[in-house]
Amino acid sequence: MLDFTDSAHSEQIIPMDLAGLRLDQALVRLFPEHSRSRLQGWISEGLVTLNELTVTPKHKVWGGELLRVQVQPDPGLQAYLPEDIPLDVVYADDSLLVINKPVGLVVHPGNGNWQGTLLNALLHYDPALAEIPRAGIVHRLDKDTSGLMVVARTLTAQTSLVRQLQARSVKREYLALAYGELRSSGTVDAPIGRHPTQRIKMAVVADGKPAVTHYQVLANYPGCTLLRCRLETGRTHQIRVHMAHLHHPLVGDATYLHGVPKCPPALRHLLQAFPRQALHATRLALLHPQHNVLQAWEVPPPPDMRELLTQVADFSE
Repeated sequence: MLDFTDSAHSEQIIPMDLAGLRLDQALVRLFPEHSRSRLQGWISEGLVTLNELTVTPKHKVWGGELLRVQVQPDPGLQAYLPEDIPLDVVYADDSLLVINKPVGLVVHPGNGNWQGTLLNALLHYDPALAEIPRAGIVHRLDKDTSGLMVVARTLTAQTSLVRQLQARSVKREYLALAYGELRSSGTVDAPIGRHPTQRIKMAVVADGKPAVTHYQVLANYPGCTLLRCRLETGRTHQIRVHMAHLHHPLVGDATYLHGVPKCPPALRHLLQAFPRQALHATRLALLHPQHNVLQAWEVPPPPDMRELLTQVADFSE
């Protein structure tokens, strides 16, 4: 049996009962633990030879050929390895970790991001988290959203946090800079689901899951508004989708910003140059799973967003 966690070579003779199949079809029979698309990729990359020759996925086999395959490690098997990635730990005890996630850090491994994630960093920080599903992660932030996240260090704590999230009792507040001038606070109560035609995006859709965002106006600037947003639910991209639904998309949000919002030309140049959504998870409050006492944490936005807000404020003076 090959160990597919490391690169290995397989050499064998094509069985006669596979005669007439395309090479990619034959490989699916011989390597059922790998997907057909992955095997086709190996063929295209020259990692598969028949009788010492590279061929195409459509090449037919007739049995008796010498097959050599340079088996590549499955990135999914590498996803749960510890990595020495610095963490900004705001709070830690036997039950919880509260992390101030930086911009650019993916929370959980997935397609295209199998390494270098918060999960990998957590497994290095506390190897015991390998015994907890998803290394104790119970909620997420987008890659380019900064701020507070809670991580469970025990199964009991994880169960408690999941139940609190389901009961909407975990308080999560964000700072967001949105295009346009909102004059009053309000609530968006609109269901969110997959965009009907652009599957990588979310949208307000009739058959979506319930989603509620409360927003409070903190400061008005020419062409944009600083908001404090409080989530009742935790849908994917919720604040970003809800604010775009109100025609006040977040500054820097390339996914949900369409067109060029009205604002002074110099300010527009500044806002358009901001490289990510201007969104920061600033406050987190929950019942401690062990002590049943309400605890809260708050962190300021990172330097890039603080600098943006300082520059924007200069336009209102």
